[in-house]
This record gives sequence, structure tokens and C-alpha cells, in this order.
Amino acid sequence: MKSFNTNPLHRALYRILRPMARLLLRNGIPFAEFAELVKRAYVDAAMEDFTDQRKKPTDSRAAVMTGLTRKEVKKQREILAGEHQGAPGKRQENRASRVVSGWVHDPAFQNSEGQPVALPFDGPLSFSELVRRYSGDMTPRAVLEELQRVGVVAVGDAGELVLRQRAYVPAGDSEEMLQIFGEDVSDLIATIDHNLVGSEHNSQPLFQRTLVYNNIPPEIMARWRKYAAQQSQTMLEQLDRWLGPHDRDIASHGTGKVTGDSVRTGVGVFYFEDPLQPDIERERN
Repeated sequence: MKSFNTNPLHRALYRILRPMARLLLRNGIPFAEFAELVKRAYVDAAMEDFTDQRKKPTDSRAAVMTGLTRKEVKKQREILAGEHQGAPGKRQENRASRVVSGWVHDPAFQNSEGQPVALPFDGPLSFSELVRRYSGDMTPRAVLEELQRVGVVAVGDAGELVLRQRAYVPAGDSEEMLQIFGEDVSDLIATIDHNLVGSEHNSQPLFQRTLVYNNIPPEIMARWRKYAAQQSQTMLEQLDRWLGPHDRDIASHGTGKVTGDSVRTGVGVFYFEDPLQPDIERERN
């Protein structure tokens, strides 16, 4: 078996797990709890993604693949069965995000130039009507308070509600932010995995690019952060203008009358920076 220092996959995994460990520790998740989740993920992948379509997946085969005992596989499979049974059939997107998306794309809440208009809280074509269309059973007051808290909506001079940002981004280690964390990291790893094995199946690679420099002077970082955020937001808004109107929930104006298969797709952008660690080997030489 290759050592940690020479196995490229081990090195890549450690880089992924190091910041994840920091997040887990900050949120009070001990190693034993994390280990249980890893076992569950192994069993889920073995039973779902590596099955012979002609045969029913078995605990024995999953045990061989994962290195777990058949007893442990059975335990995790039963937990998964309970989770899947209690989970909704359709992925539930954040409701505050759906309200903002409806405000941006639904012509009923736009001006003649296609821009989101200021809305009264109550009445026809109001904020309350927007929430009714796009957030299900959430109360308009609760949605408004959350959007105000994160700075997406502000109250104008005449008491009207004004959309300040075209996207809802929760803050801190909130439930919504942790959900986004899970989705973003999962999507990125799924894209990388697709591209790693794509050549084996002659499949079309998915777009995956990163811009990296490692010798940037600290004094330009404030300007770079601002510029990167502005350009990234502009690009995402352009993509949103193209893709958003094709979303069936938006196209149906929040009526929920959607039929047929659906595809979940998107583009993720993230910014990063960290102090460059000195090259010890180079300094020694």
C-alpha cells in the first residue's frame, strides 16, 4: 500500500478533509459521529452506484467493496431506508431563494424594462402575493424578516419593499448555509469525479476551471476581492437571466403545475485565498 505522502488520492483527500474537520469541530461534531456518516455514505454508494443492474445488491457484496462487516452494512442500509422513506420525493430548494428568484424572473413583478419593481407588503401583486406563489406555506412576514436580515430586501421611503440583491445568501453556520455547503461541495466533487472517469466512458466533460496565482502581494488583495466579487456576480446574473426563465416553477408563475422529468443544473463560483506556506525543502537547499 502506498504511503500518505506518495498516494495522490490520499493527498487530495487530506486537503478536502482538513477544512471540513475545522467546520465539524466548530459545530461540535466529534469524530465518531463523522465516522458513522462516512460508513453510511460508503454503503449508500456501494448499493446504488456500483450495483450489477441484473442482480439485486446484497449486503455481502457491499461488505466486500466497503471493507465493513455485513452486520454494519445491514445497520447502515436500514438507517438509509428510514431516511429515504421520510424524505420528500422532490428536492426542496430554499424558500427564501425561490421568492427572490420569482421576484427577478416573474413578469408580474417586473417593470417594462424587465427589472424587479418595488412592492407593497399587502394587496394584489404585492410581496405577500410573491411569497404565496413561490414559498409554499411560509408566512410573508417570516420571509421578509429573513431577507431583510441578510440585506437582500430594504424598505423604501414610502414603505415599499425594494430588492437590493438578486440572490439570497444566508450568513454564518445557519441551517440554510450548511445546506448550501453540502450542496456546493457535493456538486464540485461530482463534477470532478465525472471528469476523472469520463474518458473511460467517452462522455462529454463538464466545465471545470480555476484561476490560481501563488505570488500575489498582500497590498492588492482588498482591490482584488472587490473586483473578483463584482465580476463573478455579473457573470452569474447573466447566466441566471438565460437559465432562470426555463425553470418550470418560474415558467408556471409559482403554480406548481410541473410534469415530466427534470434536470438539476447550474454553475458554481467561489473565491479563495490563504497565506502561502514557505517551501521548507527549498529553504534547506
